[in-house]
Amino acid sequence: MLIHSASQLITIAGGPQRGQELGNLGIIPGGAVLIQDGEIAAVGSSSELRSIYPDEPQLDAGGQVVLPGFVDPHTHAIWAGDRAAEFEMRLQGKSYLEILKEGGGILSTVRATRTASLEKLISETRPRLWSMFKHGTTTAEIKTGYGLRTVTELRMLQALLALDKEGPLEIVPTFLGAHAIPPEYKDRSDEYTELLCNTMIPILHEWWSQRALGYELPFVDVFCETGAFSLEQSRAILGKARELGFPLKIHADEFDNLGGTSLAIELGAASADHLVATSREDIDSIAQSDTVAVALPCTPFGLAEEHYTPAREILAAGGTLAIATDLNPGTAWCESMQFVLALACRYLRLTPAQAISAGTINSAAAIGRADRIGSLEVGKQADLLILSIADYRHLGYRFGTNLVQTVIKKGQVYPN
Repeated sequence: MLIHSASQLITIAGGPQRGQELGNLGIIPGGAVLIQDGEIAAVGSSSELRSIYPDEPQLDAGGQVVLPGFVDPHTHAIWAGDRAAEFEMRLQGKSYLEILKEGGGILSTVRATRTASLEKLISETRPRLWSMFKHGTTTAEIKTGYGLRTVTELRMLQALLALDKEGPLEIVPTFLGAHAIPPEYKDRSDEYTELLCNTMIPILHEWWSQRALGYELPFVDVFCETGAFSLEQSRAILGKARELGFPLKIHADEFDNLGGTSLAIELGAASADHLVATSREDIDSIAQSDTVAVALPCTPFGLAEEHYTPAREILAAGGTLAIATDLNPGTAWCESMQFVLALACRYLRLTPAQAISAGTINSAAAIGRADRIGSLEVGKQADLLILSIADYRHLGYRFGTNLVQTVIKKGQVYPN
């Protein structure tokens, strides 16, 4: 299939973009892209490619923007139940940590998720994934972490594998057994850390090798934060995971700087996420590493907080910045990367071009997939969007309206 007559074909060619390079969109005016066998076979001007491939089936982009599908590198999209009541509590003045101490927050969702069957987890998650897809997300990382016991965490992974096979949204799984201290381990966080290291992660490794044939090992993540896991506990958990060959991620510096960003760099984690309370020293360190800094602007927005990831400082230091929804039931029930781009422009002070690059090629780097997705280059997976706009700057400028007209995943066309 030859997609032609794009007003702007946004290629974002050349790999992840560091520092001030962020926002190099590689625009081809009047561009076209040839798809064969689910991959990109050629990129160029419409006149050139229509001349070279006159017999290919054609899809007219109609003078609209064509760009890579969005990659959402940090979500908690699988859970049961909701926390609408807690949203009201926050509006009445209670903080997130106060709600957590009262058995709400993550633990509220844990209770609902532990009692949910595999079928219920799949049926409740599926509509969220379709909403993400219709808003332009073609690949998403999805974390477990609402089970906090082996059987439920594995059930969540089983549901994610089933949903990935259903498609069309492509799922990159992450094991987040270290999301919170389970209620049965209250005031015994070291014991739960030992359980994770000595039982849950080794069982995960064995289970994955038997049940997820053809899949790469999932990421292992930890919530290194006050009220969750200390720096020492996080080191033990991620260290065990690395020992078994798992790729790593970390939640760090959302509320307090405990040293999680430095730990991520030390262990070679693919990304360090949140980074709101990150120190100047840590910003400089992550900028000198291959660890991607993932900003989650929906989270402070959802909590009505004033402080966001210091994106401009990260870019000034030369870091690799990505953006994600943090889709979750407590603080950021947002399925739209388009809205994340709008927030990134306003609160992270990115330009639309920078936000687009952060939500495509850099987000792909944050999940170790930059060689396969995130840009329109020959040999990459054919994941594209046709937008109902003629100028890319409407992304970020506009919000609350879905600008995606057509999603193309692995060469398959899904009209909105």
